[in-house]
Formats: sequence, structure tokens, C-alpha cells
Amino acid sequence: MPVMAMRMKHPSYLSMLSTQHSALAAILAMVALLSACGYQFRVEGAGPTIGGTSAKVSDGPTPRLVIRTLENKSFEPNLETRYTNYLRREFSSGSGAQVVPDSEAADLVLTGQILSVEVPTLSFSLTPTPGSQTGSATTLESRAEVTVVVKIEETRTKKLIWTQISKGSSEFYITPDLQFNRVLQTRALEQAGRFVAEDLASRFLLHLEAGGTTKPATDVTPVVPATQ
Repeated sequence: MPVMAMRMKHPSYLSMLSTQHSALAAILAMVALLSACGYQFRVEGAGPTIGGTSAKVSDGPTPRLVIRTLENKSFEPNLETRYTNYLRREFSSGSGAQVVPDSEAADLVLTGQILSVEVPTLSFSLTPTPGSQTGSATTLESRAEVTVVVKIEETRTKKLIWTQISKGSSEFYITPDLQFNRVLQTRALEQAGRFVAEDLASRFLLHLEAGGTTKPATDVTPVVPATQ
């Protein structure tokens, strides 16, 4: 009868094998945990740019900005107060400037005008009229369109820093109720004004990030001529 022989593995070999298994198990557990948690790696900061140049980051203190009440040159009354409030809210949260009251010291001052308000017809229906070849038209949908221009100057030197025209619009439907139509038009004008304020604040933020406040006034081409 053949004799079966058992070979015992060396204790040091078993210890090394156990250590390798433990390390592998730990790595797999970590990978599973990160995958389950949806872990993502993120690089903060401006990061590298093509060509090896450093990314431009605005530095220095946040400019203090006063926003004066807009001048209303449109036929629509009482828009200037609401539109000015929209500008103050949007510039406070998304322009890169600190909006302060007119009574406080400021580095910059914003002034502007509501240039125009238009309410064109978008769609209409024709109702045949006896004895008429064209019939009568009934407006179904209109659009509120506003145009605003602003400029920002240095408070101390009166140097022009930035100027911009912005247009906003909002559609609304027409109903048989004339009073309700007026309410709808007012809401559309307010929405258009909020769009304008958001647009101007985001544009000025880009201007600041590009170091725009350090440019002389001759480098800024005004959209409209300054009033005398």
C-alpha cells in the first residue's frame, strides 16, 4: 500500500500569503466603498492653461457700488423704481461688486436709462366682417420688450469703467378681459426687467474678472454717447 506523505508549508510562507490576502481584501473593500458613495475627485482653482500662462484671477478688495435710480424715457410709467430694485438685487448676488446705499462711500456708481418699451403683437386671428374684405383682427399673443442702458463710473475720478445696453422680453396671452390683459402685460414687463438685470450683472462680473476696472476710460467704447 502506498504511503501518503503530507508536506507542511513553512510558517513564514503562510504568514506572507495571509498578509497579501488581507491587503487585497482591504483594497477591494475601499474601491467598493468609493463606488457606492459616488465619490468623485475634483481639482479646485483656475487650473493650467494652454501655453503655460497662468489663469487670470481678479484680486484686490471687492469694489463698492452705488446704483442710482434709473431714468425712465419710455411711455410706461413707474418702471424705474422696480427696474432699479432688480438691478440692486442681481448686482448684490452676482456681479462681483458690493452694492451699498447711496449714503455710504463707494468706489463705483451705476446710472442708466430705460430707453424704450414696446409691446408688439405675436399672433392674431381674423374674424370675417360683412361688407369688408379684411375683417377684424383679434390679438392672441403679445410680447413685452424693454431696452435699458447703464454705465459705471469711478466715484472719485468720474472715469468711465463700463457701459452696456441690454434688452429683455417676455410673452403673454391676450384675453377678452381688458383689465386682466393689463395685469398680464405688467407681469411681462417685470419679467423682462428681471432678465435685463440678470444679464447686466453677469456681464459686469465678466468685466471685473477680466480686470476691467483697471482699464482707462478710453479703452471702453460707449454703446450710447454720454449725455451732456
